[in-house]
Amino acid sequence: MGQPINHGDPILRSVRLRLLLLALLPLSVLMPLLLVLAMTRWNADYDEMLIANVDSDLRIAEQYLGRILAGTSTDIRSIAESSLFRDVLHAPTRERLRFLDQRRAALQLDFLYFLPHEDLPAPTSNWPVIAAAAAGTLSSQIDIFSAQDLAELSPELQQRARIPLIETEAAVPTARTAEERGMVVHTAAPVTVLDHQGVLVGGILLNRNLDFIDTINALVYLSDSAGENRQGTATLFLDDTRISTNVRLFEEVRALGTRVSASVRRRVLTLGQTWLDSAFVVNDWYISGYLPLTDSFGNRVGMLYVGFLEAPYQAAKRAAYWTIVAVFIGVLALSAPLFLWLAKGIFSPLERMSQTMKRVEHGDLAARNGAVGSRDEIGQVAAHLDTLLDQVQDRDQALRDWAGELNDRVDKRTAELRDANSKLEETFKQLAMSEKLASIGEITAGVAHEINNPVAVIQGNVDVIRMTLAGQTAEIETELNLIDNQVLRIDAIVGKLLQFARPTEFGAYEESIDIAPLVEDCLVLVDHVISKQDITISRDFAPTPLVAINPGELQQVVINLVMNAVQAMQGSGGLILSLKSEPRDGHNGALFTVRDTGPGIADKNLSAVFNPFYTTKPGEGTGLGLSISQTLIQRAGGLISVLNRHPTGAAFSIWLPAEQQPAPN
Repeated sequence: MGQPINHGDPILRSVRLRLLLLALLPLSVLMPLLLVLAMTRWNADYDEMLIANVDSDLRIAEQYLGRILAGTSTDIRSIAESSLFRDVLHAPTRERLRFLDQRRAALQLDFLYFLPHEDLPAPTSNWPVIAAAAAGTLSSQIDIFSAQDLAELSPELQQRARIPLIETEAAVPTARTAEERGMVVHTAAPVTVLDHQGVLVGGILLNRNLDFIDTINALVYLSDSAGENRQGTATLFLDDTRISTNVRLFEEVRALGTRVSASVRRRVLTLGQTWLDSAFVVNDWYISGYLPLTDSFGNRVGMLYVGFLEAPYQAAKRAAYWTIVAVFIGVLALSAPLFLWLAKGIFSPLERMSQTMKRVEHGDLAARNGAVGSRDEIGQVAAHLDTLLDQVQDRDQALRDWAGELNDRVDKRTAELRDANSKLEETFKQLAMSEKLASIGEITAGVAHEINNPVAVIQGNVDVIRMTLAGQTAEIETELNLIDNQVLRIDAIVGKLLQFARPTEFGAYEESIDIAPLVEDCLVLVDHVISKQDITISRDFAPTPLVAINPGELQQVVINLVMNAVQAMQGSGGLILSLKSEPRDGHNGALFTVRDTGPGIADKNLSAVFNPFYTTKPGEGTGLGLSISQTLIQRAGGLISVLNRHPTGAAFSIWLPAEQQPAPN
């Protein structure tokens, strides 16, 4: 047994004092210092995170503006290069203007006109985008149109562009009362028709273009991947004036005509720098991002802005600060008396353990603490210390065993990584095969074109035979008619093959489609596959309303579903095609269904068939067919679904809304 402890010993009193200081010093001195440093660092990181967020938001808005420029370029170039436009260039002026007005409305442009080569302005007075197009280069830029420029295009555009200025605190003083210029997405494409060369010019006015700015706001904030539901705004500036914004002066009044502060104007418009900082916007503080915009002349003419309210984040920081302070004070108030109470049972076991360790240091490996009269953590430490020497060898062996197990786990994980790499390589091979199939489609289209030449020779020689024999063809009339029919059949198959392989040449826009004839066309294309198998086709087609969809895309979906059904039946079965009118959610529409008598789809896989890369034929397909089909049908406003039939087979259904008829005048 150990010697009795003298609690009045100065050494023990020193130990008590030192323990108390050691316990309270980190709480009373070091912890506040660490908390201050941590909170300072956290505050800086938090602010950097907010700036990073607004920078990311600004890039999204910039990308959307770039997409508008690129999309407008693509649209106008497609018109300029279209065969229909080339035809109307030779038509009367009234027909040409009517065509351009229809395309302008369809593409949601604010103006669209054709400048013949002889009417192009002199280079010194020309817009750079028009000059580039006249030189043969498609160009799309942001340009600033004067009120006179807008009036020449349309008085309505001039009126829409005019925005009265609202006096704004901290803005650069001005004597102007209204902004009458217009910021325009200005696009020009070259027209190279031999006898009608010139430039096709179009554009979108961004003044008061609330759809444009609300789309940016929705892209940045309403689809926030972090789920923060930030209260954000977006604005387009012409010079320093808000010409399109969802910042509010009042609840339902947008802050059009208000102006940015002089400090922001100087940094962004004068110095050409991007502003990423806190800024006062109209009536509140926002974490803001301002990006300078340049026109086709290279001048800085405006700004693109996004930002979100700073107040919620400041409130969150203050709440975090006060919570930390309150927790620290509470811990400090409880720690001192609790430590003094707990310290009473510490010193005796500590003294005995100290003596035991000294005996061990002197070589007495049999030294033990024995019972210390305490069942708390100190008593447990004393008991553990008694068994420590006995456990050293066991612990060493256990560590060796653990090392071996760790090596096994590393080897197993390495094998799993190898398997994962193998799967990635296989996926890459499948994607490469998909690209090869796309190339085969291009080759098929070329081969189909080449078939037309010998077919034309055959038909021509048949006609020569008829003319040569004149009225003496009675004996071979049946054979000649058979040749005619087969030539017509070849023409039909080649035409459908071309339409499938290169659908954009047969219509790249939505059209009014009657589904039944299109399905029959698809069956012609896949007849060579179905005819080789014991498969019967049943049709149940009822009259349906016309639907609005790109015919090439719908043809792609129908062929995909039919081929999947044929492959599922593995050589024999029945293919049932049905078409009927069916309303949904108060809208008329057409329902097309492909049913087969195959084995069906496992119930657990029904929800995954439209997922990208899902396939029941590994090594034979990319698994993208149904996913792409779903995308094409949904883009047309329709629905595609699947269910199992009873007793066997699967059924894929496509519902498309009826084409909206224009209201009578």
